[in-house]
Amino acid sequence: MPSSVMLTSRRGDGSQPPAAVSTIGLRKSYGDKTVLDGIDLRIPAGSVFALLGPNGAGKTTTVQILSTLIAADGGQAQVAGHDVATAPDRVRAAIGVTGQFAALDDLLTAEENLLLMADLLRLGKREGRLRAAELLERFGIADVAHKRAATFSGGMRRRLDLAMTLVGDPRVIFLDEPTTGLDPRSRRTMWDTVRSLVAGGTTVLLTTQYLDEADQLADRIAVLDGGRIVAEGSADELKARIPGSHVRLRFTDSDEYERAAAVFPGAARDDENLALRVAGDGGLDALRGLIDRLDAAGIPAADFSVHTPDLDDVFLALTGRGTAETGTSTPLHVKETLR
Repeated sequence: MPSSVMLTSRRGDGSQPPAAVSTIGLRKSYGDKTVLDGIDLRIPAGSVFALLGPNGAGKTTTVQILSTLIAADGGQAQVAGHDVATAPDRVRAAIGVTGQFAALDDLLTAEENLLLMADLLRLGKREGRLRAAELLERFGIADVAHKRAATFSGGMRRRLDLAMTLVGDPRVIFLDEPTTGLDPRSRRTMWDTVRSLVAGGTTVLLTTQYLDEADQLADRIAVLDGGRIVAEGSADELKARIPGSHVRLRFTDSDEYERAAAVFPGAARDDENLALRVAGDGGLDALRGLIDRLDAAGIPAADFSVHTPDLDDVFLALTGRGTAETGTSTPLHVKETLR
C-alpha cells in the first residue's frame, strides 16, 4: 500500500482526520545494531503525539529521519503530505525542528538570532523584522530582544530556540526532548507554548523521557523500546493496560479493621496503619459495590482513596529491556509534581 493512502482525509463520517505524519515499516541500522525495527506511526493533523522511551530506544533517530537529517534504511515516511525520501525539500519547507540543545548563536542578540533565521528562510527584510517582533512578543522575550543569547537562562534559551523554529510558520514541529534540564516554571511555560501552537492547528511530535510531560500534552503516546513500538494509545488507554488499580480503605478502630478484613479476605493488609488495599478497576461501579459491602456489614471506614496505574507504571512495565543490553543507564524523570 502506498503511504499516500494514509494521508487521505475522510471527514464528516466519524473516521480519522488527515495525517500530518505517517510511517510504514520504518527501519534504521548502524552496522549490526538495529535502531528502528519497522515502526508504523500515524499522527493526525493538529495534535500532539509523544514518543516515549528510554535512552537508545530510537526516538531521536525517528525525528532525524522524519526531518530529513538522515535517511532510513527501509520503509516509507510522509510529512505534511510529502514523501521524506523523494521530496525532502518540500518536507523541510513544512517543518520546524527543536533539538535536545538550543541551537543559538550566543554572540548574537535574541532579535539577531531570529533575523538570521529569517534570512536563511529567504524572507524579505521587512517580513523578517515583522516576524521577529511578533515572535519576541509571543514568547515573552521582547524586553531582552537586544541582549546576547549568551546571557539568557536555560528557560529563556529554550523559548528563543522554539521561536526560531517558528520563523517559517511550520505546519509540523518536531520537539526532541525540549524541556530537558529546565526548571519546573520553565517547563510549564514550554507546555503552555505547545498547547497554544496546537490550538492554532500546528502538529507536534514530541519525544520525551518526562512521563508527566507526555501525560500533560499528548493526545496519543507511542512507547518505543528496542526500536519497536511496544504500545500506543492515549494516556488513559495505556494506563488501563497495566494491572494494579485498587482502593485503599483506612480504619480508626482495630476491631472494625479486622471485621473489614474478613469482608475482603483477598485484600492486602497494612496492620500498622489499619488499612486494606482492595484490588479493583477503580471504576464507579466497583467502588459503589465495595461501599455497599461495608454498609451491609455495618463497618464505617475513616476514609478511602482510589489508586490507578500512572505512566510511570506503563513505562516500567513496557520498556523492560531499555538500554540494559548496551550497559548504559537510563535516567527516568518520573515523579515530578508539576500539575
